Amino acid sequence: MKAIIKKDLLMLVKNRRLFSTLLIVPLVLTVLLPSVMLLAVFLAPEEAADFGPLLDLLPASLKEAGLQAMIVTAIVDYVLPVFFLLIPVMASSVMAASSFTGEKEKRTLETLLYCPLTLRQIFRAKVLASFIISMLVSLLSFLLMLTAVELETFFLAGRLLIPGVSWLLVMLLLAPAISLIAITLIVRVSAKSQSMEEAQQKAVFLILPLILLIVAQFTGLVLLDPLLLLILGALLALLAFALLKRALGRLSYERLL
Repeated sequence: MKAIIKKDLLMLVKNRRLFSTLLIVPLVLTVLLPSVMLLAVFLAPEEAADFGPLLDLLPASLKEAGLQAMIVTAIVDYVLPVFFLLIPVMASSVMAASSFTGEKEKRTLETLLYCPLTLRQIFRAKVLASFIISMLVSLLSFLLMLTAVELETFFLAGRLLIPGVSWLLVMLLLAPAISLIAITLIVRVSAKSQSMEEAQQKAVFLILPLILLIVAQFTGLVLLDPLLLLILGALLALLAFALLKRALGRLSYERLL
């Protein structure tokens, strides 16, 4: 299993197209997008009306700090965590979509099935390789985003931000759960697909619920506070476990081939 994981990770590093996707998209979501939002708040405060529906849902204690500080808190602790959930799904889809379809395209699937591992062990190794990449990309993206946000608020407002408890829940619960759900579903799709492009096209539909969640928060329909994130994370963790168990139970050599 370690050999399969190592092989898949090396394959990703050597594939410039996939590796560049893992670098560019997180940089846009974690550095460029937050920077544009913060610069708009500090340099164009008249645009604050766009956050009106979201600001109305914030706790009363935050409204005493002033409009600018309230908007910055809303962006950092309520908006960016939802955007950040796109990164594990994106990273998972890039790696997982090529798990079995990559073996088929390179005509190495039959050789892989001859190795002294059960089909469940091979599936777990593929899932774990994608999960490692997803969590590494998520962690590095969070560190880059935190560095960029802290530097910008320090130079523009003369103070540093303390991330809220929402980020702890996102990094330790929601991101791993969403990543595992996406990987399990995409690896199953990859096992049935004949090309990497087909698997990636089907993986795009996993992003739609997160986009709807972002829209709902901006329009004031829902506020993802720590309690709601905890409940959502627990439900997603249970769903991830159930999906993985079901996927392992439905594996067969005939279906894979």
